[in-house]
Amino acid sequence: MPTLVITDFNIVCSILGGFVLAFGLVSFFVKERLYLSEALIALIMGIALGPHGAKLIRPLIYAKDSEENLDAINLAFSRLVLGVQLVLAGVQLPQKYLAHEWKSLAMLLGPVMTVMWLVSGTLVYALIPGLTYVQALAVGACITPTDPILSNTIVKGKFADKHIPVPLQRIIIAESGANDGLGYPFLFLMLYIYRYAMLSDRVGHGVGLFFTETLLYTIALSVVYGIVVGWVAKELLHWASLNRLVDRESFLVFAIALALFIVGTCGMIGTDDVLACFIAGNVFTWNDWFRLETLDDSLQPTIDMLLNITIFLWFGAVAPWTEFGNTLEIPFGRLLAVGILVLLLRRPPVVLLLHWYIPRIKSIREAIFAGYFGPIGVSAIFYLYVTIEFLADVEKLPLDESQLKGVKQMMIATKLVVWFAVISSVIVHGITVPFIKIGNVLPVTISRSVSRMTDNIPGLGGLISRSPSRSRNSVSAPLPDVGPRDRRVNVSDISGPIPPEVALTSDQVERGKALAWDDENLERGRDRGQRSAPQQTV
Repeated sequence: MPTLVITDFNIVCSILGGFVLAFGLVSFFVKERLYLSEALIALIMGIALGPHGAKLIRPLIYAKDSEENLDAINLAFSRLVLGVQLVLAGVQLPQKYLAHEWKSLAMLLGPVMTVMWLVSGTLVYALIPGLTYVQALAVGACITPTDPILSNTIVKGKFADKHIPVPLQRIIIAESGANDGLGYPFLFLMLYIYRYAMLSDRVGHGVGLFFTETLLYTIALSVVYGIVVGWVAKELLHWASLNRLVDRESFLVFAIALALFIVGTCGMIGTDDVLACFIAGNVFTWNDWFRLETLDDSLQPTIDMLLNITIFLWFGAVAPWTEFGNTLEIPFGRLLAVGILVLLLRRPPVVLLLHWYIPRIKSIREAIFAGYFGPIGVSAIFYLYVTIEFLADVEKLPLDESQLKGVKQMMIATKLVVWFAVISSVIVHGITVPFIKIGNVLPVTISRSVSRMTDNIPGLGGLISRSPSRSRNSVSAPLPDVGPRDRRVNVSDISGPIPPEVALTSDQVERGKALAWDDENLERGRDRGQRSAPQQTV
């Protein structure tokens, strides 16, 4: 006699598969017409299906009713997704990108990231009660890196192709990938100060650990390991491809397998697997061979989409929703203030101020975009649970009652602030593009409606002045569609030597120069009904 087998495994598979199927049926409409990010949709569905909604996804039960097990699951899941995403982010960058764009990356990963950390920590210190400045800077370090997963949802798609120059898209991807791994020094500098200077008198030991364990072992070794593994993997795959030893399926999945290998091996030796994955992805496509070979294949974007949906569905279910308003030490109003002010002050002002020194940000308009779209996401959750794991070890030390209370308060504050910042970023950045589109379309629609109404009212049409060049009977020639920036041939956007596969003829170069005028002039020309750029026959 058949019986229902309603196990957790069957429920999770049904929910995940059903949601991917349902979302897939309307994915083009949602992402390319409504301009909503898949991360936001998955987060909302996770809330609806999680323990605070339909209770179909039950994270705590999967963790055997253990908060410690649940924290370990969250840490492992975020590590896995970040590792794969960062290798894919490194692979999609052009030939020798890190070497060609070192000036822009040095500014973004140096002064800009440092100011982001200090601003975030200062806001946490000012608004969250009971934390010392060192503790607040540790919390701020968790939300300092920009997220490569959410960044990809912003710089891909029809909106990005039309409105975001390709060089700006690439520098955002590169920065979000590199600064994830470089969040370690900021975080562990504060954690070591807290443990060895504030909870004990072993300052020298803490300083030594920071330089040896964090800077040399965790960061430097990760960079060297990523370079070696990425280069060896590239050479082996190239050799196997030349000798016809690898089939197409294995060729396409090679970068993903490389990410899994690095996450596992770095996890075993205790280095920064996040940074190693990004470095390995860049080295793996250093000569642009693999990127050009897989340019028209959709396996990597498909895996990227599945990981995005899965992890944000899980985040929606596992986030501490009930704790946001029920924690007496941190009122909800203060959390809301932190979420808003961090998004407004953490990144936009410093990028706008220093964009003159970042070669790849060429205008104030681009600086505003690069500053605003610095989302907080999976990388912040990763650093959150790294911090909780560190503080759990600190709790086991022989501490007095006040010190133990401070450690527990820091764990609670870090958990609530980081989760709330991530949720705020997913929501705000997820709905920003639709609001931009509404802001652009609504005035035009209202103007056209008013024009039709006045034309139908006798005598009223003449009250509205028209310029001679835009009279009622005149027909304005439509502007030619120059297409998205990435389809233009702009020699200034090409990093390094041009590969033979994409070599340009002199006619193509001249055509690229003719079409690559300034975007602001083009927009002003469209508003006036004519080009602002010099008229040329192309």
